[in-house]
Amino acid sequence: MTLSDRNNIFKAGIILSFLILLICVVASIKTIPVYALMETEITHRSEGVLQAFAGKFFDAKLLSVHCTILVLALYSFLTIMLNYYFFEKTKSPEILFVVFFAASFSLESLRLILPLGRVFEFPSLYSLVASRVILFGRLFGVFSLFTASIYGVGYEMQRQRYVIIIITVISLLIAMGIPIDTQAWDSRLNMVIGYTSMFKLIDIGTFIITTISFFIAAWTHGSRGYVFIGIGSVFVFLGRNILLNADTWAGLPIGLPLLVVGTWLICTNIHKLYLWL
Repeated sequence: MTLSDRNNIFKAGIILSFLILLICVVASIKTIPVYALMETEITHRSEGVLQAFAGKFFDAKLLSVHCTILVLALYSFLTIMLNYYFFEKTKSPEILFVVFFAASFSLESLRLILPLGRVFEFPSLYSLVASRVILFGRLFGVFSLFTASIYGVGYEMQRQRYVIIIITVISLLIAMGIPIDTQAWDSRLNMVIGYTSMFKLIDIGTFIITTISFFIAAWTHGSRGYVFIGIGSVFVFLGRNILLNADTWAGLPIGLPLLVVGTWLICTNIHKLYLWL
């Protein structure tokens, strides 16, 4: 993939992520008023790193979930835009997949289909499709960051288009195969899914391999930059886990700094590695 092709992908991502952010803001007018009623109907609490503690002491607040979705859409837009600005003339195979990881958070906006369904009485098919797209986005995101770590180790993949197609197909097959109960939802505005243990295993396994790969790259190349990238990946995965699972106000002030700092460590150090090439 040429530098021009990659930059065109970045431009498309900037436009799409901005439109998604705008739609989320406009949708807030309709969705926020229905949260008070929906909170009385919550039967499933989410799970996660922070949620295991916070969920015991704080009640679920759907407005906090809504704000988290808006923040993730904003994070996605700003990350793609800044990476386009700083990497416009810097050829780095890793950064494309880091941007894919950031872009995947925009799809979390589809969780708003649940409260919007209360307002406009959407059929359950809408929720089913939205849930599968959200699952696809989460899988595609973690697989993209994993792919970036493979490049760091030194594995040369000449045709990026084929790599993108492969992780897209794998993510799509898994997302399509997971059973979803459209009649039940949890405190994160997600439909209740099956095979949760398998999904967690994929998430945790990919995180561990990705982090180890970056540290191996640091040892192989003798570069401290990859050490900071590895540390950044730990922060990113922890922040991601907190923000995707939290249903209280405790999630944002803890998860967002981890996600932002982790992304900053990854992107700035990748930029330094390729700046003089």
